[in-house]
Amino acid sequence: MRVLIAGGAGYVGSYLIPVLLEHGYEVEVVDLMWFGNYLPESVKVAKRDLFKCEKKDLEIYDQIIFLAGLSNDPMAEFDPSKNFVYNAALPSYLAFVAKNAGVKRFIYASSCSVYGYTVNELYDETCPVTSNSPYGISKLQGERGVIQQCDDNFSVIALRKGTICGYSPRMRLDLIVNTMFKFAMSDKRVTVNNASIWRPILDIRDAATAYLRAIQADYSLSGVYNIASDNYTVGQVGDMVKYEVEKLTGQKVGITIKQIEDYRNYKVTIDKARTNLGFQPRYTVTDIIENLYEHRASFEDYNKDRYYNIKVFEKLDAH
Repeated sequence: MRVLIAGGAGYVGSYLIPVLLEHGYEVEVVDLMWFGNYLPESVKVAKRDLFKCEKKDLEIYDQIIFLAGLSNDPMAEFDPSKNFVYNAALPSYLAFVAKNAGVKRFIYASSCSVYGYTVNELYDETCPVTSNSPYGISKLQGERGVIQQCDDNFSVIALRKGTICGYSPRMRLDLIVNTMFKFAMSDKRVTVNNASIWRPILDIRDAATAYLRAIQADYSLSGVYNIASDNYTVGQVGDMVKYEVEKLTGQKVGITIKQIEDYRNYKVTIDKARTNLGFQPRYTVTDIIENLYEHRASFEDYNKDRYYNIKVFEKLDAH
């Protein structure tokens, strides 16, 4: 099977693509290369604007995974117009072209951010989506733009992923567990901005499994699926990072608790993905911390701009 990874040179793609290669898939990438290229040399990579892709370019692929776009709230707030173009218009356009090219399935990287602020309930895919942030709105628009194009001959799967954390060759240190790990290692202190807020956390290895299950699902299957390893309060994550880093390093780590208001609060159930996709997460926050510690030598200079998406994005904008 030939799979195109749109935006495949980023944090998720750099981990996912070697996994797909191990499973025998033929993988190619189209990416603007904002964050460089950390992919295996065997992977064919085209530095190209996805808006330039036409029907003839996509006819050779069986499936497309869309990982492109702006990946977090700081990037979306820095440039809301690009956020809506790349997160909403681009996936809708690419799915439209893919469908006309005869591609069998389009897999969209959505986000649990679409839920916004929820009451203390476990949300499934039928629950209200109330995000009023540029990022959350744009991800929902992209999701709806691709889902409405599915039919009997064109399967569309949108994975509403929790916050992905863990090690990737294209490393990021601007994600909740990764960030706390960085400060626990460098400053021997973890800061929790709001201990009561809930977040679904997704180990990057479980994320790769979710994409595998989506690729392998019967073509009759389409729809939206919550994907997470588990739900945690931010205070819980802080404690887990503190205690695990202490155990791994033998050094004391302090913790600071603040009361900063946060309008992002959600926890989700993944029962639909378990039942329909066969998705079964394997990892916890503790596993993520151990994974980061194991690979710490490859990103020990925590101040490099390339580990922070907003810093890279600001530099690109300046040019």
